[in-house]
Amino acid sequence: MAKITFTFEDKSIKPVLVEHAETGFSILEITEDHDVHLNHNCGGVCACSTCHIYVNKGADNLEEISEKEEDFIDRAIDPRIESRLACQCIILDDDAEIEVEIPDQKQIIGHEH
Repeated sequence: MAKITFTFEDKSIKPVLVEHAETGFSILEITEDHDVHLNHNCGGVCACSTCHIYVNKGADNLEEISEKEEDFIDRAIDPRIESRLACQCIILDDDAEIEVEIPDQKQIIGHEH
């Protein structure tokens, strides 16, 4: 199973290590299953940019970025070259080691959990 390390732009939140992330699931689904806070106003259907993340390591173990996803990333707060939408990051490799940074969620109005 894949390993995902979540770090946070908000340094008051401690990093989270998920050691058993299953292939075929999105990073958004992994956050939901492991109580990692990540907004997702559209419910994870690539219709907004609130689940914006930075994939700092392991991007080659995720499904490729689509044009639709790129369009929504352009609308995200502080997009970077390593930006992705967590709802579109499907894990492809059981041996993946992925590092994800979650931008500060306080700037996003909407879904809170």
